[in-house]
Amino acid sequence: MTVSLAQYETLLADYSSQSGAIAVLRKYRPYLEKVPSMRRPKDSLISIPLPLVRVHRRLGLSEQVLEAVRLPCDTAILMCDPEWKIKTGVEIFVFIHRPHEDFSELLDRWRQTQIIMERGYEWVMPQRYRHILNEGAEEAFPLFVVFPQTPERIRKGLKGAYLPVIMESVSTADAEEEEDLELESEAALSVDSSKLDTAQEE
Repeated sequence: MTVSLAQYETLLADYSSQSGAIAVLRKYRPYLEKVPSMRRPKDSLISIPLPLVRVHRRLGLSEQVLEAVRLPCDTAILMCDPEWKIKTGVEIFVFIHRPHEDFSELLDRWRQTQIIMERGYEWVMPQRYRHILNEGAEEAFPLFVVFPQTPERIRKGLKGAYLPVIMESVSTADAEEEEDLELESEAALSVDSSKLDTAQEE
């Protein structure tokens, strides 16, 4: 058994919401304790799927520009003070095991994220959070998410590197059924669009 694209996409979609981000943090208590207020969890964090940051790039001896870069993580979870509506210094980078990804590729995504952070960065915030201060973190933490289908060498390697790992179970049948329904819906829309074009030509 291997990790399917549908399984990966299901988790990525789940973690895109605040409730999904809180749910994944509940599975790793040391990170859950970093949420500023568990009484107001939805005001205490921002979840950004496939996040973008602006990093400093040097043009000459003294001139620098900001360049937009997509981070190699799957989701970034930024902590916020629910009272002051400002970002705190804690950021969690979630790496979901992708289909056909081996240990070195998964670990390299975290290493590449570390390199980007060392260059100095600021967040490209979602529209609804543009008012929040977006400078980089004081503390950055990785979280790796694997599946029961993930090869044992990957889980062993992550644990050997003392990196936090949780396991998520996503029903392959359910994920694939959802994917099939989406494909059928797209096909139906395509047929309807084709009929409309034909009718307009007549």
